[in-house]
Order: sequence, then C-alpha cells, then structure tokens
Amino acid sequence: MLHDYFGREFRYLRLSVTDVCNFSCDYCLPDGYQGDSGRKSGGFLRLDEIRNIAAAFAEAGTRKIRITGGEPSVRSDLPEIIAAVKQTPGIEKVVITTNGYKLPERIESWVEAGLDGLNLSIDSLDPSIFQAITGHHRLQELLDGLDRASALGLDSIKVNVVMMRTYNGNQIDQFLAWVKHKPLTLRFIELMQTGDNEEFYQRNHVSGESIKQRLLGEGWKQALRSKDAGPAQEFDHPDYQGRIGLIMPYSKDFCASCNRLRISATGKLHLCLFSEKGIDLRQLLQREDQKDELITYMQTQLNDKEVSHYLQDGNTGGTSHLAMLGG
Repeated sequence: MLHDYFGREFRYLRLSVTDVCNFSCDYCLPDGYQGDSGRKSGGFLRLDEIRNIAAAFAEAGTRKIRITGGEPSVRSDLPEIIAAVKQTPGIEKVVITTNGYKLPERIESWVEAGLDGLNLSIDSLDPSIFQAITGHHRLQELLDGLDRASALGLDSIKVNVVMMRTYNGNQIDQFLAWVKHKPLTLRFIELMQTGDNEEFYQRNHVSGESIKQRLLGEGWKQALRSKDAGPAQEFDHPDYQGRIGLIMPYSKDFCASCNRLRISATGKLHLCLFSEKGIDLRQLLQREDQKDELITYMQTQLNDKEVSHYLQDGNTGGTSHLAMLGG
C-alpha cells in the first residue's frame, strides 16, 4: 500500500485525462480554456500509458480510480479509457467527474464500458444562475442526464455544488427540497482559492461549517466514511431519499484523512491538489514491465508529502485553476 510518513494510505487515485474544458465556470475558467499543456508536454496520456498507471496503482493497493479533467468527455476515446481502467485486476470502482455536456447521449456508453459512479457538477438549479456560472444554457440537459444515469442503474450518483455567496449562496433551501426525493448525494463544496481567483474567492467564499450546523440542527446524522471515500463528510436524514455531503478544505484536520493521489493529464504525480509542482512519471509509463520501478519511485516521492495543503494560510501552491488537475 502506498503510504506517507504520517501513516496515511492511498487507496484512491484521481486520474486526469485532459486539462481541456468546454465550460467557462466563473470559479475555475472564467475566460474559458486558455492552455496548451498537452501539446507542450508531448500530448495527453495515451491509452497504453493509462493502462500502465492503473496496473501500477492497483498493484500498490489502490482500489478506486476517478477519471477527471478538465472535462474528460472531450476525449473521444473516453469509453475505451473507462473500460481499460475497469478491466485492470484489483481496481474495484471506476467513477468520473464531468460537467455533463451531452450527458444524456453519452452516459450509456460509459456505463457499458464499466463505469460505477458519476459525479456531476450542477452549481445551481436556477437556469439563469446556472448559465451565469458556467457560460452554458444546459441545465435541463444535465438533469435529463441524471435521470438517464439512474435509469441505467448506476450505483453511485453525486451532484457537486460549489458554494458561492453571490451566485447560489441563498439556494440551500432549494437544493435540500430537490434532494428530498432524489436517491443521490448532493455535495456542497467550499470554494477554494487558487492562483488566479483571489478576488473572486474573497467575495464568494462560504464556510461549510455553517451548513453543517444547520444540517445537524434539522436532524441530519453524519454517516461513516468508507476507506476509499473522498474527503466529503456525508449526512443522511430519515425523511430524505438523498444524502448531503460537505467538502470543507478549510476545516481543522481536513488533510488528516487524505487517501488520494493525483496524476495529471501529462503524466505528473501530484502529492496534493495544492502542491508546488508535479513529479514527471512519463518515462516510467512506457512499458508494462516498468510497473515495479514506477511503484518504488512513487513511494520514494511520497516521503516528501506534506502533512497539510496549507490552503488555510493562503498557500495555493502551483494550482493556477482547478481544471488543471480536476479538483
């Protein structure tokens, strides 16, 4: 099992397959995608490199891989990527985080490829606010995609909501009413400061602690986390079909339960979302017989993993925007 000096074990990999995104969310890429890192770095990860990554992490004890971007669906070979990861011996769960672009017509091919879970970003249930945040008038398309995913029997469906004071800060009641009859997990995520959004962050950050105290006061109970779960604290209520999750990176001891590593779309290992830079693994991804060498190298690098992201001190590391590593 990959581990660090603080006793944390890493059973969960967030694997970015592109940093391209076709949305322009105000908290992430307000001016749209401007990068060209794939071309500058020899292209985004190829399918054979992705297979080798999955095999090495599975050998080292990883059981869950989340496919992220950018927006992973901009890759035409996404179903092949899902299948390759899912067919890796030892990998038990393959999930994806997506903005939902053309989701109703794409989700079936992902499920057929072996997808186990879907995380969909819906930052507002108000069509005009959704458009103001994302730059797209596609809310109904995403809601239709959710219904289709549910009809296909997808086991795990989560909706991500980045809380922003001047956009959706007054919509918690609306979200709670919506999830009352939806068998999914709705996750409120604290807005995080990155290298290019300090002013936006200062205007819009909403503490998840206030939402947590409201939930507890209204009879919600905190659920136990599984070993391969992400950072969310989850809550359930006897009167609600759905759950509520809270991701609060500014909360005390947030990093103590860290169980995930990240690989960028150009093959760099990131020990933290807010690390200063990635560690290039590309040369160790070219052949299947490099698996043991890759595992040993990653374990050596983990000896330098910090105890915390230090985000609470305003240290955003090398993360200029969330699309570069999929959050």
